[in-house]
Amino acid sequence: MADRTRARHSAPTPGTGYGRISTETMKSIVDAHRTRRTFWQQLALIGPAFVAGAWQFGPGNLTTAVQAGSGYQYGLIWVIVVSTILMIFLTDMSVRLGIRSPLSLISSIKEHLGAWVGVLAGIGVFLITLCFSVGNAVGSGLGLSMLFGGSPVMWTVICTVAVAALLLLRNVYRVIEKVLVAIVALMAIAFVASAFISNPDWAAAGAGLLPAVPDGSWLLIIALVGTNFSINAAFYTSYGTKERGRTEGDYRDVTVVDTIPGIIAPGVMTALVIVVAAAVLGRTGETAPTIVALAGVFEPLAGPVGSTVFALGFFGAAFSSMIANATAGGTMLSDAIGRGASSSSRSAKIISGSILAFGVLVAVIFPSSPIQLIVIAQALTMFVAPVLAALIVIMANRTALMGALRNTWWQNLFGVLGLVAVAALSVRLFLTLT
Repeated sequence: MADRTRARHSAPTPGTGYGRISTETMKSIVDAHRTRRTFWQQLALIGPAFVAGAWQFGPGNLTTAVQAGSGYQYGLIWVIVVSTILMIFLTDMSVRLGIRSPLSLISSIKEHLGAWVGVLAGIGVFLITLCFSVGNAVGSGLGLSMLFGGSPVMWTVICTVAVAALLLLRNVYRVIEKVLVAIVALMAIAFVASAFISNPDWAAAGAGLLPAVPDGSWLLIIALVGTNFSINAAFYTSYGTKERGRTEGDYRDVTVVDTIPGIIAPGVMTALVIVVAAAVLGRTGETAPTIVALAGVFEPLAGPVGSTVFALGFFGAAFSSMIANATAGGTMLSDAIGRGASSSSRSAKIISGSILAFGVLVAVIFPSSPIQLIVIAQALTMFVAPVLAALIVIMANRTALMGALRNTWWQNLFGVLGLVAVAALSVRLFLTLT
């Protein structure tokens, strides 16, 4: 009788243990519903998605947005809306993968799909970060040059040294996360103010939400998607989630206070840059194919204060992207080659330093970086994006790994839409370039 009593008490909870939901998962869900977080406790969950957003919203993003507004006025705002929605779903999958992966996303890919697939993913992200590093280095130097004068190359070197110093700190991810959240807030203020100062045609901006493809805009559309539907940034969110020790009980609050606002913020700011460029073009009749040209045209319209606010936002975008780009590239390549999945590991810091060095070296050797080159570099990331998107969707459907956090049918629907979109744009890019 006593044996039967002990057996009855040791049996798993109905629907758990041997079923789809583990006992640990059920416990974390129950604990999450039992304890309501305060407002300040919820704010403490902000971080990984904002880091992804800061990486996503860099000088290449701004350059393509300015070209979109200058060349097609408000007509391509819809691209930002669609890519932002798809980005939210891919980032959400990455967050859940970060929660469920025992060590890291690439380690789980190696275990489930083969070691060579994980190595390929790490190398692919690293190559993307090398492409981005040049634009980040040039952009940060240009931003400070617009604000304080002096040589952009000199400011590029100073910014690179500052980022390298941040990477040498202990618990580097926590420090970088706080810095980037603050910079994103600063950028939001700068670009919202710039949009209202430029006094745009909001009715025309609203019409730009309707999908249309103007003649000759395909390469620019691909570049816009490459920067706003940033699969590499979504991929890295799993690492930030793991470094912050997120649990299944945190998932719902993380989605509300971090994932959704962290991805919407850069999308809104990109749309506002298009609006500013379109408004300046409409009121002055001058084209502004670059950020520097836009700031110059913007000054007579908004005054030196307005121009300074815009330049401050541009510097924030370049500097924050430089930090996140180097950190992400170093962490994921280090993980791919089996040298540690933390941004604080020695190998990750060395690889991050090499990414920074590459960017500043190219910026010093070629001080006049053609804007079209940046646009093409952003578009070329679309060749790697389908691979990373496919890996995120496949891994988010692995029942053995994900458990109760496995993709639902509607999450898969948006994931497949995103995958088809980047794959189709990759084919279109190949046809455009050839």
